[in-house]
Amino acid sequence: MEYRNLGKSGLRVSELSYGSWVTFSFQLDKIKAKKTMKHAYDAGINFFDNAEAYASGESERIMGDVLFDLGLSRDTYIVSSKVFWGGSSVTQRGLNFKHIRDACDSALKRLRVDYLDMYFCHRPDFHTPVEETVRAMDVLVKQGKILYWGTSEWSADRIREAYSIAYQYGLTPPSMEQPQYNMFHRSKLEKEYLGLFSSEGLGTTIWSPLASGILTGKYNESIPKGSRMSLPDYKFLRDGLESKQGAENIKKVIKLSRIADKLGISMAQLSIAWCLKNKNVSTVILGATTIKQLDENIKSAEYVKMLDDKVMNSIERILKNSPIPEPDML
Repeated sequence: MEYRNLGKSGLRVSELSYGSWVTFSFQLDKIKAKKTMKHAYDAGINFFDNAEAYASGESERIMGDVLFDLGLSRDTYIVSSKVFWGGSSVTQRGLNFKHIRDACDSALKRLRVDYLDMYFCHRPDFHTPVEETVRAMDVLVKQGKILYWGTSEWSADRIREAYSIAYQYGLTPPSMEQPQYNMFHRSKLEKEYLGLFSSEGLGTTIWSPLASGILTGKYNESIPKGSRMSLPDYKFLRDGLESKQGAENIKKVIKLSRIADKLGISMAQLSIAWCLKNKNVSTVILGATTIKQLDENIKSAEYVKMLDDKVMNSIERILKNSPIPEPDML
């Protein structure tokens, strides 16, 4: 396993990490989660991603119990949570000072740790001033409850506002962003955030490298039973797959599979290696539900070197969706 800096910070994160969205509670119980997390840890993965919204907190409870049962030394792994969707009450949502503090305390209890290595604002809150959010995160850093804070799916302009406020008032600035990034979702990482990478050294912990499984090829003909697309709570993913754009994406996956076959690797491995090829990616979050899937995904890192200019150009000719950066973003 190779390790990359989280942006300009000194925190070294495994280039492949493990997340619990959808998997924990919905697809993996505590026993299976324990086996998968231990396997990931033994393979060199040191970052485990979570959020208060995942299975309404149950995902964090499972991960916390697993970390406790495994007895891992706290200085050998990185764990995160995200704040925004905490409950149905108006005081259990958003990025106001109260909810950020309450959500952090709750995450610490569920994860059974004394501090979070990373804490993300899960989405932008347009009902709360960015200054209030930055000040709340700064307080948590000073209290030792979190080490690094960041954003998820924020616009570049809103992230810049957070940096500006932090610099103006001597507060802790964000260190990372967690955007969706895969062959079908490229604009934020390859266009919108370019200026932030160069000016602020923004780190990224990218999610959905396989586009919720579409880029594995398993949905080319039908929706397998037990897959995340088949879960009732994730109908929105299935709706996307069954849309006109979804059909176009499947056609592209079929063509991309031929490139993977020529390289002697799986479609999933090609997709993850493609993400790792981007130097602005700090870590790729995996969501495997079985040891076999996890091993296949981890092996992707060995195949990045196969993606030379010729292969990347072949992929580009199929995707035809490369964002064109604005001159002032470079």
